[in-house]
Amino acid sequence: MVSLQVPRLCLTVLLTERSKRIYVVMTQTAHIMDTASSQYITASSQYTTASSPYKVHQCSKCPGDTAYHCVSCPCDLCPQCKENHVKDLQTIDHDVVSHRDKLNYIPTQEICVRHPRHVNTKYCEPCQVPVCDSCSEDQLHRFRSFLYGQGQHEILDIQIAYKTKRQQHRGTIHTIRSEALFYRPVLLTGIKADVKTCHTEFSPLQSEMLTKAQKLKDLIDDVVYDLLNNVFCYFDFKHRCKKQKIEMIRHIVRLRRYEHRYVQPAFTFSALQFLSFTKTALPQIHLTLHTSQLSMTESLNKEDVMESLSAIQITERGNRRVGNQCLLKLTSGAELHQSLTLTGVGRCLHISCVTSDRVWVSDDLYNLMLTDTTGVPLHRVQDSCSGFGLHTVNSESELIYIDRKLNINKLSKDMKTTTTFIERTDTTWRPWCVYWSPSTGDLLVGMYNDDTETGKVTRYNQSGQLTQTIRYHNTGQGLYREPIYITENNNGDVVVSDFESGAVVVTERGGRHRFSYTGHPSGSRLYPIGICTDALSHILVCDYRTNTVQMMNKDGRFLSHLLTESQEMGGPHSLSYDVNTHRLWVGSWWDNKVCVYRYITRQDALTDEHRPRPDGDTRYTTPRHNTTHQLNENEHRPCPDEDAMSSSTQAV
Repeated sequence: MVSLQVPRLCLTVLLTERSKRIYVVMTQTAHIMDTASSQYITASSQYTTASSPYKVHQCSKCPGDTAYHCVSCPCDLCPQCKENHVKDLQTIDHDVVSHRDKLNYIPTQEICVRHPRHVNTKYCEPCQVPVCDSCSEDQLHRFRSFLYGQGQHEILDIQIAYKTKRQQHRGTIHTIRSEALFYRPVLLTGIKADVKTCHTEFSPLQSEMLTKAQKLKDLIDDVVYDLLNNVFCYFDFKHRCKKQKIEMIRHIVRLRRYEHRYVQPAFTFSALQFLSFTKTALPQIHLTLHTSQLSMTESLNKEDVMESLSAIQITERGNRRVGNQCLLKLTSGAELHQSLTLTGVGRCLHISCVTSDRVWVSDDLYNLMLTDTTGVPLHRVQDSCSGFGLHTVNSESELIYIDRKLNINKLSKDMKTTTTFIERTDTTWRPWCVYWSPSTGDLLVGMYNDDTETGKVTRYNQSGQLTQTIRYHNTGQGLYREPIYITENNNGDVVVSDFESGAVVVTERGGRHRFSYTGHPSGSRLYPIGICTDALSHILVCDYRTNTVQMMNKDGRFLSHLLTESQEMGGPHSLSYDVNTHRLWVGSWWDNKVCVYRYITRQDALTDEHRPRPDGDTRYTTPRHNTTHQLNENEHRPCPDEDAMSSSTQAV
């Protein structure tokens, strides 16, 4: 027994210094992991207690396990409920984070590769790698930064860097969650259907193309045959032409000699000599016209060639798209999503959406301000004009507005730089309303002439150059009297609210008049003011006379009264449609109140929002606020001819 214990004691005593270091590192690593784990467990006491086993958070909507947390609600969500939550248009703009982010927990700290005794607590921004305290002071790291001319590297706390990176990617993650993952299955369904039907559809086309190709080949063979037998005799033809040239020169010399004998004086040329000379025949030459003509056979003519080529139609390949009519549909009525009272404006004459929670609002007292969902002013424009549709927002979140000198200015996204985009040069016309086109990037401007009391629409490209003027009807008559609001539909139609004419005037992108909507089919006159279009190509217009919001399709057919006077919005005056959340912002003429409505939702087949929840939760079921917006089955369902390739559709 003693002899066996001695070697063990010796081994214990004779541990090398290397083994000690390894033991120390392993002990520190275990201690760090235990500490991090205990911090995570302590952060949420509901996960575990000192004397009980682990308990998992339960989803607020079903018995599932919690994996995410909605900061906006707030509520806990399982993976399936999270997907439904971020796809539902009512909660599409909510801030959904993982449960780990809710607890402000950083994942398990990692051991530094260069310094095994330390953990990575810092982050080198230029190198984009985590580092420990020793790395930040390492001479090699400093030398590399100097070698590549980067100067002193910025070393951040790893928690700050982690939060910063997540914030930078927040918008992308939100788009993937709420949009991309929603319509990608629709594309997948179309691809699967195409795979099944492609062979059946392409087989007859392939056979027809082979037949046409053989016919065209036969025609080409005939042309080649004629070329070989006629045109390729060029060298022989050239030789014969040169020979004829020499013969012609000689013949001309003989003719001149003959003519010279005729005019020769009598004292040098006797009559007897002349009579003898005339017995000689006049020199003649017989030249053969050596030309080669390309003879076309009867089977080869222009009609045959054109018919063969025109039968082969090649369509340019593009991105596979999903039309909004496959993704969205109308609800049974408009739902009030939010109501807010603004500070800093007397009334809401015009609204321009920037994001889902930020809008520009203007009144009739030269006030133009940026606000959020709290109604508090975030920024004010000091030189804005007073009017109706005097501002718009482009894709760069820049504000385009009409100033008091009637110039059109552009305010940068950071609201620090204002530049003149279009300077007013013609004093007879003044800009009355503006709209930036998402599909073309052009700026549409409604103009008014005080002298003639007429209007027109001008189009400017992204450089501020005038490219189009829309003024006259197809019959030559004027189209507009006073365009106060302007917008564009998904099919490119220019939609103008003409208050004096009492009509919504719609023209094609090229300027041809399509129709003028003058009000409800009952015959009541329309006093159009605020106007916008939505993702389903509907046209929405506020009626000043009835204090309603009327909805028509893209061809001018009345569909319904989306909002009525009896609802929360007493006098709707301005409209702005948010393409990201599919919500309608409505501004009041009577006061500084703005209401946000939902009247478009996603197709039932593509979302689980109507699936009964195990716990019967109805937290997000908002009561309907409109009973007049009732469509029949054909009106409620988007028509097949809706613009499937509109500018607001998603592309892969």
